[in-house]
Amino acid sequence: MSDFLSTVNSYVWSNALVYLCLAAGVYFSIRTRFVQVRQIPEMIRLMFQGEKSPSGVSSFQALTMSLAGRVGTGNIAGVATAIAFGGPGALFWMWAVAFLGASTSFVECTLGQIYKTRDPLTGEYRGGPAYYLSRALAHTKASKAFKVYGLVFAAVTVLACGLLLPSVQSNSMAIAMNEAWGVSTWVVAVATVIVLAFVIIGGVKRIAAFASIVVPFMAVVYIVLALIIVLMNASEVPGIIGTIFASAFGLDSAFGAIVGSAIMWGVKRGIYSNEAGQGTGPHAAAAAEVSHPAKQGLVQAFAVYVDTLFVCTATGFLILSTGAYRVFEGESEDGSVLAEGGNLPADVAVGPTFVQTGFDTLWSGAGSTFVAISLAFFCLTTIIAYYYMAETNLRFLLGKASTLYIRPLRSTLGSNLTLILQALILVSVVMGAVSTATEAWTLGDIGVGLMAWLNIVGIIILQQPAFKALRDFERQKKAGVDPTFDPHALDITGATFWENYDPLEVKREAAART
Repeated sequence: MSDFLSTVNSYVWSNALVYLCLAAGVYFSIRTRFVQVRQIPEMIRLMFQGEKSPSGVSSFQALTMSLAGRVGTGNIAGVATAIAFGGPGALFWMWAVAFLGASTSFVECTLGQIYKTRDPLTGEYRGGPAYYLSRALAHTKASKAFKVYGLVFAAVTVLACGLLLPSVQSNSMAIAMNEAWGVSTWVVAVATVIVLAFVIIGGVKRIAAFASIVVPFMAVVYIVLALIIVLMNASEVPGIIGTIFASAFGLDSAFGAIVGSAIMWGVKRGIYSNEAGQGTGPHAAAAAEVSHPAKQGLVQAFAVYVDTLFVCTATGFLILSTGAYRVFEGESEDGSVLAEGGNLPADVAVGPTFVQTGFDTLWSGAGSTFVAISLAFFCLTTIIAYYYMAETNLRFLLGKASTLYIRPLRSTLGSNLTLILQALILVSVVMGAVSTATEAWTLGDIGVGLMAWLNIVGIIILQQPAFKALRDFERQKKAGVDPTFDPHALDITGATFWENYDPLEVKREAAART
């Protein structure tokens, strides 16, 4: 089975996908006139604007829901893996895919907002690639083909977020806790299931409330402590930066033979971590209560920077500055060692232990505990975000049938299948916690890759509404008004939610609820 999964993964994550992600980022950067640079002040301002409503969450809550999915084991174990198999140069390619991917994230998340809808069961906003793939071309000859495309994406997302991806998070969490405290992986699995069950059964609002508290706090604490350690080794930083750039382009003799691996692992782990183009960000973006889709598109673009340029960079510099790394040839721990920092025990496996060793240089013996706690929070919030995305796509697959009442069960079809999905994701968490890291990461990579293929091809075809929304937003800002969205004026079809949207009614609903 392991050999079969590795073969599937090699096809999914071929060079074609790597260069497609980079090319899409370049293209969207040019088409948006590098919105990821021009609009940084607006991104920061919009993060803290907007209020939640009975149907939607605030922009900040949507951002933290998105970061809950982005900031996870990819920022710790993922960075360690990228450096181990791609060399220090992999960190440069993570930066590159983050910079370019911010424009991709803007496009996909703006589309997510444009084509969102209300859940017939809960009244909460739902949206994502499945929704814009099936609605954007609803009035064209290609409508039937894209409805099928949307259904395929939804099915793949339910499989990836409900079964494949959660196992990676629980696996890293279990490994870190076992390393720190000797806790059995089964104990970690059971404890995680109990906490997850409490949060995910509470619905979108409880997920948003949980993420808005946990994610910012843990991200800030993690970054600050990592930077303290990097500053303690400040003399190493110039050399590290030089090594990163030299090995990224094959100019360093020690890493010249693995420059292709640097690109592959940098892009692969970069996308796994920041999720730009993967199609996960639009789900959280669609849940936000905003007056114009471009607003949340900008906020979600900034989330890519937070994830990779802040958290992943902190991890990478921590590992390299403390010498807690080892680089292998052939993208396997069985390959010969090309370089090592000299601060790792000989028998340490690639993964969170690299980071734990780095943190130990600040306070001997405390590194393992801190990383285990960090991973516990990061991975937990990521699994919760995965559940939300899987549930959203399950709702899409069911459509109006989700409200179908089943008399013998005294509940709706949507409610029953939601319970099954909740059980499935909890089983995935248990299986991931007790399986090997290699198997868990292979399954996760397959899930990420399949979603990325489908989503990037889709947004390249459906890009125009996002560009129209950006131009409309900037025009209204230049005129000095708070931008509002009218799809009819922009000749955007299929945006049924916005065709009947009344911001005053939203405010009245919020006031009445208060």
